[in-house]
Amino acid sequence: MMFKRKAVAALMICCCAGAMSAQEAPTGSPVQPSDKEQKALDALKGTVKGLIVWSTSRSNSKHDLWIMNADGTDPKQLTKGDDVDWFPRFSPDGATVLFNRSKGGWVPESDAEYPEKWDIWEIATDGGGEKKIAENACWGVWRPDGKSILFARRAQVFLKNLETGEEKLLFDGDVAIKKGAVVQQPSLSPDGKYMAATLRGTMRETGIWNLEKKEWTKTGGGCQIQWFPSGNEIYWVNPTGNGGTAAPSEELAMTLKDGKPIESISAIKKFHLMDLPGRRSHEYFPKFDRQGDYMVWGATEKGHDHDIYDYELFIWKRGQPIETAVRITFHTGNDRWPDIYIKK
Repeated sequence: MMFKRKAVAALMICCCAGAMSAQEAPTGSPVQPSDKEQKALDALKGTVKGLIVWSTSRSNSKHDLWIMNADGTDPKQLTKGDDVDWFPRFSPDGATVLFNRSKGGWVPESDAEYPEKWDIWEIATDGGGEKKIAENACWGVWRPDGKSILFARRAQVFLKNLETGEEKLLFDGDVAIKKGAVVQQPSLSPDGKYMAATLRGTMRETGIWNLEKKEWTKTGGGCQIQWFPSGNEIYWVNPTGNGGTAAPSEELAMTLKDGKPIESISAIKKFHLMDLPGRRSHEYFPKFDRQGDYMVWGATEKGHDHDIYDYELFIWKRGQPIETAVRITFHTGNDRWPDIYIKK
């Protein structure tokens, strides 16, 4: 019975938008790594070439973007202002970062379903060239050519050509799925034939939309579904697994063929990808690099709210034991929504 209650509680909170929060995040303070964590950091140093960008409250209770080397060294502030900056995504060449910005000071992540509260901006990784590129929009991600972006406006998903400014409607959840459905974190397969998305509002599931056949295939519950670069796998956060002292969560991965799972979606154990051992095991915001080799994510020891709790960032190379994952942030502020760019 206790397990059932815990699982139900996890399902209730597993959503890409954090729990409703009227308060700004704590700015927190730095903490020292343990001897074991410091040893892992020292071993990681210089072995991964690239960048990590993320949203943090450490310098601003509303959240700015920070950037650091992929091995966790040289963290520095990238954006600065009185609005909420979050959901950063590297351009394909790693030179520019796309991100959500609130229009009026503090806005919780749970309000991502209200596009009128957000715009999508971009900024160069050196801090220059900051500009707005889409209005009344959220959840922006790049297409592989770097010339267009995908984003959501509540139930609708658009593709915007950055050269011409043209916006094309690709999906309308109110029409295609169910009235009142809200689309979170949509992403297209590399070939552009399928869209992965988390549904909220009147629906609570993840799935794949076949753009040609206009057909929705449920892939399960959970949230934050995304494509591997190969285009034949997806990964997402599921309300199962360890969870530490918070509600259960783990990362799952599933192989697809023609946009559909090749195995029963009830076979949860077969889809296990990653679940941290120990107390800090409430994992969210997973993101692989464009080669599908390294994953970064955030994990809390307690609490779920994406806006305010002490998520710390980790990096892990797929295929290695999960014990080789390295914690790369040490700060009691809120660290969330990382992305990673690996230089090849």
